[in-house]
Amino acid sequence: MKAGFISLGCAKNLVDTEVMLGMLAESGIEITVDPGTADIIIINTCSFIDAAKEESINTILQNARYKEEGKCRALIVAGCLGQRYQQNLLDELPEVDAIVGTGAWHRINEAIAAVFSGQRVLFINETDTIYDESMPRIKSTPAYSSYVKIAEGCSNCCSYCVIPMVRGEFRSRTIESVVNEVTLLAAQGTKEINLIAQDTTSYGRDIYGTPRLVELLRQLVKIEGIVWIRLLYCYPRYFTDELIELMANQPKICKYIDLPLQHIHDNILKAMNRRDSSSDIENLLKRIREAIPNVAIRTSFIVGFPGETDEEFAALEQFMAKEKFDHVGVFTYSQEEDTVAAKLPNQISDEVKQERYHRLMSLQSRISEERNTSLEGQTLAVLVEGRRSGTDGEVVFGRSEREASDIDGCIYLENASDAKIGDFVTARIIQGFTYDLLAEKI
Repeated sequence: MKAGFISLGCAKNLVDTEVMLGMLAESGIEITVDPGTADIIIINTCSFIDAAKEESINTILQNARYKEEGKCRALIVAGCLGQRYQQNLLDELPEVDAIVGTGAWHRINEAIAAVFSGQRVLFINETDTIYDESMPRIKSTPAYSSYVKIAEGCSNCCSYCVIPMVRGEFRSRTIESVVNEVTLLAAQGTKEINLIAQDTTSYGRDIYGTPRLVELLRQLVKIEGIVWIRLLYCYPRYFTDELIELMANQPKICKYIDLPLQHIHDNILKAMNRRDSSSDIENLLKRIREAIPNVAIRTSFIVGFPGETDEEFAALEQFMAKEKFDHVGVFTYSQEEDTVAAKLPNQISDEVKQERYHRLMSLQSRISEERNTSLEGQTLAVLVEGRRSGTDGEVVFGRSEREASDIDGCIYLENASDAKIGDFVTARIIQGFTYDLLAEKI
């Protein structure tokens, strides 16, 4: 029996996929990357915004053809799309044999058994589960880098967001559980740990009564073999001075902050039900940059939120121009059913959303090139990630602590033909471009 897996959406979804892969392997099912040879095809879906839902549905339909053209006898939908639409999705897509929601990933083998006994099943458990270090897991990322989910769900209830509905309330793993998993990963050769949650800086509030990310990090930096610890999805509210100080002084913690801000105008922040004001955000950025002068900051913004005026958008544009973030993701507002924002008056037209999107992306491309050009002459540690063919032969590429995997640019290395994938090398930046850098190995 062979199973093929497709994981869509965020890294948090990918961890769920890896755990399900481990559960299938433990039950004797072989994992294949060729869907044409798979008896079972499992698609772990995303439903965060319209574009993600469309991608998920298209992927399901594309893979349904293997029921005719290949060996597929079970097409299973896992993750957020099924959790969100449940029986409606099963009714609308007769090609699908089972739905396994975000709280039922641990029932994947049960779902397969049900399908092979002739049933169409819907497993939607309460969203209160979370994996731990005792679960089997087959990593899909390179051996040197791993994602570790330290919490699941979200309790922030931003007015535009469906995540609390599909992932449940925020719930943390214990410090001991995370430390045990990272220790195990280090023993297996992992050098970079990417800590993820929907709200990383809130880690521990639900079980310890106060955020405990700093204490967790102090334990993780002691683990032998770990070189980089990267923090992703850090909401500003609990980004404390204690955390800033630890990042500034602990070499294992990447000087990289993923800080989703979404907007800067107080009217829009309030309508979004964000907990921070513009002055809170500006003060936090000032404290971070004073303590960590070489920090790389990634953020994300939403344009076209209901009621966003020209003046409010201009404030966001001016904020970006002033702060000069290293990496920015810009998203057009998606009107998601069952959210507070979907019912707000003054919805913005798609034309205006697109115009604002392109203005910010054009601005950010100029800022990114300026930031990357300013790195010329600096020396950085680079994690070698691969080789690809170029016009002048084989090109080696990697990342510094300033770039996160899959979402940021990369560094192309000269004089590095002897470098092995997973090695750290020292390189001098020769030239900066809009998204990537050219460097020479020293």
